[in-house]
Amino acid sequence: MSIDRAPRRVAALPPAIRILVVLACSVIALGGMWLARDVIGPLAIGAVIVIICYPLGTAITRWGAPRWVGSTAVILLGYVILGVLAALLAFAITEFVRLVTELMPDLTRLTQQVYMWLRDLGVDAEIGTQISAMLNTSRLIDVATSLSGSVISVVTALFFVLAYVIFMSVDVSRYARAEHAFGPQVRPVLDRIRSYCAGVRRYFVVNAVFGLIVAVVDTIALYILDVPAPLVWGILSFVTNFIPNVGFILGLVPPALISLVTNDWVTSLIVIAVYIVANVTLQVLVQPKFVSDAVGITLTLSFFSVVFWTVVIGPLGAILAVPLTLLVRAFILESDPAHSWLRWLTGDDEAAAKPWRDQTAR
Repeated sequence: MSIDRAPRRVAALPPAIRILVVLACSVIALGGMWLARDVIGPLAIGAVIVIICYPLGTAITRWGAPRWVGSTAVILLGYVILGVLAALLAFAITEFVRLVTELMPDLTRLTQQVYMWLRDLGVDAEIGTQISAMLNTSRLIDVATSLSGSVISVVTALFFVLAYVIFMSVDVSRYARAEHAFGPQVRPVLDRIRSYCAGVRRYFVVNAVFGLIVAVVDTIALYILDVPAPLVWGILSFVTNFIPNVGFILGLVPPALISLVTNDWVTSLIVIAVYIVANVTLQVLVQPKFVSDAVGITLTLSFFSVVFWTVVIGPLGAILAVPLTLLVRAFILESDPAHSWLRWLTGDDEAAAKPWRDQTAR
């Protein structure tokens, strides 16, 4: 008596069920990332620093130096970048706390004027109270205190970032020998990794260049208008330039408010006008074109990525939004040729089928 041992074909899940399963798994994964955001943030920063500095190590190795020399150069350059950023942020936070403390009487007067103005306009008392509370000095003092009180957590995170930079800079030389160890079959994966790293470098270089230009223009304008601490607002403008789409607003509100408190409403309007002319022209009209060419991502996706990754891993997600989105696209979409049209929808023009483009061009 023979027994039929032919393998049974397992019925494929319906498309709707597969989508629900993927969404459920994504929610679980993102929930885990949210719980581990204090660990993921420094790790992501360290990875980005190493990716930016890595070409220096490869250039030194091509000149005939040992690999450890290239790794050391990457570590030192990463430490220089982190040191400069830490110094700028420390200066900006210190000056902000000092400025809020000195302007406390003026801020109180402005809060009272806003409340009276809203009441004269007939605004509901509760709404007026909530709006004027946004300018309450106690709220601003709490913000300043939280900034100065978070030094320990920032130092702890910086320690982990420095450690990650060392470890990743040493390990990256090992990963560079992957094709030699496993043969050409790993080349497609390595090509995707190289393409992702090149996109991240181009993204931060473009943002740094435009951010520096905008920061210089804003600082000079604020200095001419006699707005207190113009260098602080210039640093803020440079940092917020790395936040797509909404960074301009985050960098505009503080100097406009300070100029209203210390000067007058005319000066505040001039500050707003200068920011609109300089920042909107560069950040909204010119920079997105360079960013799109550098990383191939649509404006809608870049804006959504800021909100999404900020919710997942906190404030660092706003700065790392585009690199994290590019990482997800590289691992999920670029590994399957059938998903080329999805890559094209995200802004990657190179994902379009070349034979089809050649045929339509004829």
